[in-house]
Amino acid sequence: MTSSEKFEFRPTLRGELVELIPLEPEHFEALYAVASDPLIWEQHPKWDRYKREVFEKLFAERIEWAGSLLAKDRATGAVIGSSSFKQRAEDVMEIGWTFLARSHWGGRHNGEMKRLMLLHAFRHFPRVIFVIGPNNLRSRKAVEKIGGVFQEEGVSDDGTPRVIYRIDRADFEARERPAANH
Repeated sequence: MTSSEKFEFRPTLRGELVELIPLEPEHFEALYAVASDPLIWEQHPKWDRYKREVFEKLFAERIEWAGSLLAKDRATGAVIGSSSFKQRAEDVMEIGWTFLARSHWGGRHNGEMKRLMLLHAFRHFPRVIFVIGPNNLRSRKAVEKIGGVFQEEGVSDDGTPRVIYRIDRADFEARERPAANH
């Protein structure tokens, strides 16, 4: 059995601050209410995703994928964003297409969301990558903050410039151990 055959692409993941649930068609309006903020996309290569017709296409793609998740604030139940899993190789899982409401920037929500997703991915994959637009400094800093290491620059499948960060299971587990000992 391969890693992808064992991997649950549509988990429910709960932390102290965030709950991630499988993205469903009925989540569109609540998620678009978050995504319609142009400032969320200003550093992103696809900067116009705040427009309804553009976001509708993105949302439809994410519904087609097996691994798209809706992020909710556990304290309020409010929809605060989204993220996705996508297998890139037999031993590599990508976490990406993440966005959060500005009300949740700069706090612990994004870090917890990524940590929950990393813990889930590392049950079956030894490496996780993050593909980010080179000018998306917020996302690059956020990935570096959770232990992401710059791997390479290049162009994504659709010709968009991108940079790739990676986190290996062993490095993640080494970072997690000190936190568990406090």
